[in-house]
Amino acid sequence: MAVYLDNSATTKPCSGCVDAVNEMLINEWGNPSSLHSAGIAGKKKLIGARSAVAALLHCDKAEIYFTSGGTEANNTAVLGAADALKRRGHRIVTTAIEHESVLESAKELERRGFDVVFLQPDKHGMINENDLLAAVNQDTILVSMMYVNNEVGSILPVEKIKAAILRAGAPALVHVDCVQAFGKIDVSPKKLGADLLTVSAHKVHGPKGVGALYVRQGVRVLPRLFGGEQEKRLRPGTEASPLIAGFGAAVSQIGNLNEQLLKTTQISEYAKEKLLAIDGVKLNSPQGALPYIINIYIPTFLRSQTIVQELSSNYGIYVSNGSACAGGKKSHVLSAMRLGDEIIDKSIRISFSRYNTKGDADLLAEAIKNIVQKYPKAL
Repeated sequence: MAVYLDNSATTKPCSGCVDAVNEMLINEWGNPSSLHSAGIAGKKKLIGARSAVAALLHCDKAEIYFTSGGTEANNTAVLGAADALKRRGHRIVTTAIEHESVLESAKELERRGFDVVFLQPDKHGMINENDLLAAVNQDTILVSMMYVNNEVGSILPVEKIKAAILRAGAPALVHVDCVQAFGKIDVSPKKLGADLLTVSAHKVHGPKGVGALYVRQGVRVLPRLFGGEQEKRLRPGTEASPLIAGFGAAVSQIGNLNEQLLKTTQISEYAKEKLLAIDGVKLNSPQGALPYIINIYIPTFLRSQTIVQELSSNYGIYVSNGSACAGGKKSHVLSAMRLGDEIIDKSIRISFSRYNTKGDADLLAEAIKNIVQKYPKAL
């Protein structure tokens, strides 16, 4: 039986999600923009899903805009905010350890002539608050920072962004990428001081191909797509109603966040104890990281891609060597942490969901112990 420990890449759709998608495809497949009863039935499902996402974010459902996923939501937030505010300033502040969808958007703005500051992490993947304060000036129009890093689990100081903006007297908007935090810890854009916030369905046992962008009421973001009235013209195009309904159903089945966080913390601590008992294994994730993510270095002559394949092929254990969106390339997060090629090339990410157990941690630790013994680090 497979042990799935790559939940930061994607999660198994829950039963409620599968049922909701199936129901929409078979019985309620009308275009939700149509005015007949079939369309109205689909529209009601969209309203229900929007309400479910808004409830978990403690915001108004009118502030939720559905997208094709976290990448589109991040692109819309970063590029749309910059275009809307470019007459008021040209500085963008983000970090060097963001998801590629934010990093590449920021680089595109840099090519267009914006002054983009990429805050560097320390060796633990943490961003220094003083660096944030120093980077935000009167010319800053956007600060974009992830809440939880997707590779090492570090929690970034997003709640300090608004204060930095106010201190500088900047016209900046705050964008927080909450793809790895949503559904795991309590997320409230109001408490975080966020004007824009992104989430994704397939990280919370929903379907792939759908996410959402929170836009605080009164905030103006220019659209990236054109050609319809859907999502108040911010994201036009016929809504993917089966996926959106599945998203709503998955959110509704998340359950008590505190209870799940406690359970996952216990499993995570147990897993770290077992893994660090293996001679030479080192922890890359910092103390205080989100327990859903563990990043470790494995002392072997195998590279991380091969370790991932070895665990999959010979042990039925699924992990990753970084962000799935990076397609196996060298981790930009570990590189920004300046950990050195030896560690970067032989590190893997383990990520849990509410379905994992201590038994999974036992099997993982035993498999890695075997790999280290079978393929020892070259002297």
